[in-house]
Amino acid sequence: MFDSKAFLARLTQRPGVYQMQDAAGELLYIGKAKNLKKRVSSYFRATGLTVKTQALVSHIADIDVTVTNSETEALLLEQNLIKEYRPPYNILLRDDKSYPYIFISEKEDYPVLTFHRGTKRKKGRYFGPFPSRAAVNDSLNILQKIFRIRSCDNAFFRNRSRPCLQYQIKRCSAPCVEAVSAEAYAEDIRHASMFLEGKSRTIMKELATQMEAAAASLDFERAVIYRDQISSLQLIQEQQYVFGDSGDADVMGCAMQPGGVCVHVLFVRGGRIVGSKALHPKVSVEDSESTVLSAFIAQWYIGNTREIPDQVICSHDLEDQDCLEEALSERRGKKIHLSSRVKAERAGWQKLALTNAEQHLSSHLASKQNIYKRFLSLQEVFGLDEVPKRLECFDISHTSGEATVASCVVFDRNGPLKKDYRTFNIEGITGGDDYAAMHQALMRRYTRIKKGEGVLPDILLIDGGKGQVTQAVKVLEELQITEVQIIGVAKGASRKAGFETLIMAENNEEVVLASDSAALHLIQHIRDEAHRFAITGHRARRGKARNQSKLEGISGVGPKRRRELLKHFGGIPAIERASVEEIAKVTTISPALADEIYAALHPEV
Repeated sequence: MFDSKAFLARLTQRPGVYQMQDAAGELLYIGKAKNLKKRVSSYFRATGLTVKTQALVSHIADIDVTVTNSETEALLLEQNLIKEYRPPYNILLRDDKSYPYIFISEKEDYPVLTFHRGTKRKKGRYFGPFPSRAAVNDSLNILQKIFRIRSCDNAFFRNRSRPCLQYQIKRCSAPCVEAVSAEAYAEDIRHASMFLEGKSRTIMKELATQMEAAAASLDFERAVIYRDQISSLQLIQEQQYVFGDSGDADVMGCAMQPGGVCVHVLFVRGGRIVGSKALHPKVSVEDSESTVLSAFIAQWYIGNTREIPDQVICSHDLEDQDCLEEALSERRGKKIHLSSRVKAERAGWQKLALTNAEQHLSSHLASKQNIYKRFLSLQEVFGLDEVPKRLECFDISHTSGEATVASCVVFDRNGPLKKDYRTFNIEGITGGDDYAAMHQALMRRYTRIKKGEGVLPDILLIDGGKGQVTQAVKVLEELQITEVQIIGVAKGASRKAGFETLIMAENNEEVVLASDSAALHLIQHIRDEAHRFAITGHRARRGKARNQSKLEGISGVGPKRRRELLKHFGGIPAIERASVEEIAKVTTISPALADEIYAALHPEV
């Protein structure tokens, strides 16, 4: 039993970080405080604690304290510790991937405009971040349509002798064949950059002047191009219903209801909303929108490597606003404004973020309740002792035996657990042998789980008939896993949705549920998700295999030599027809390497 009175009696009032642990020494919660004694004492007061906080306190066996020089320093340390240990009672974000940007290259006669994600190593300008690939693609489509800037990679660009399809559909001005001058193209690049900076009105004024000048000089063809660009920009402005003249901001709305929380983030760049994202963070101790937002903002920016905009606008006042503002400013190296009391366009963004958070949360809770009802129905249909907590489903995908991939998708009582999804590239089997593929995937998956690298499901669903189910039974028997129920999901005689036959591995019995059964709907949902995920993995693997150059994998032939070979011969077929002597004529290829390249391209010789 943790002696809170004795602990609090000697606790300092300085700022710092506290780490609560259970009897096994496992971390339960990490927090920061301006006054450690005052903050930690609040957990042990007699009244006013939420149910979740009471549950946390009941498990505390020890508390470690780290004193810091300031509250800001404590906040930075707290986020580093949360990121490393991910304690169960802290607010945790599943979405920790990097966000995409639009990239415009530099120091080229004809710069490229393209999608970018990851480290910013290339020389050029980066615009963003955008909330998703789809948001980037939308902007790229607009820019290509209005300004006709190339998006192809440099290898494709340098080896063109005539314009590609993008030129034919008026999405590119064909700089690859110099159909546009470098000066005119540079002007289009400048306008595209201004558009991404939110300066559409300035662009339209410039284009109007240029249109008048072109018309005055009787260059009506050029005047028509300017007119169309102005019309397109005007249409985009009309569609952008919330618009400001300038400024970058992330606008965060938070909504709470019993059972869930939603934080909706609007991304405003150059005064224009470029996208949004709804997140449902796991919340344990936070009991108000203000505390949720404080924890969310700290983890969103400090616990990850996201770009911090000039402003962060919140739907609610934050108690530790000054501390967060100082930490974010220190992180970016520039003053950041964090506010909740805003006017004009910013008030409109704020209201929009909050409205979206409320709507997403209502939909999310309704969906969770519906999924839980389906789990209850599954328990009832199969006579289980308790409601299942975890389901896994496997499926196999290939094209005539090529690039076989197995998928594993996972559902819990809240729906899909996408972070636990897995794909398996199947190797070493006869092409098209679905039974062997299923056996390999299941063996790899559950061998890892037996080693402690995952959690066993309550029910294992197999997309297939008795043959696939037999493989599942063999694998689990071999691994001595007895607590998992295996069910096959086979297409019925009509092969239509709603008429599936369920194969119970326990007694080899076939069960057909009513088409309106909530349990069947759950099984169909996870089966369809496994099918979708398997096809996605298969297509990616097949595409990679088909797109791989035959020159890759040849020892001594790196990217530079591959480019030289392709530039010299014009393509793989010509290299395959070339003799050893002809290959050796490429400046970077020695006679010995030419012999190796020839042998690799003609293994039958």
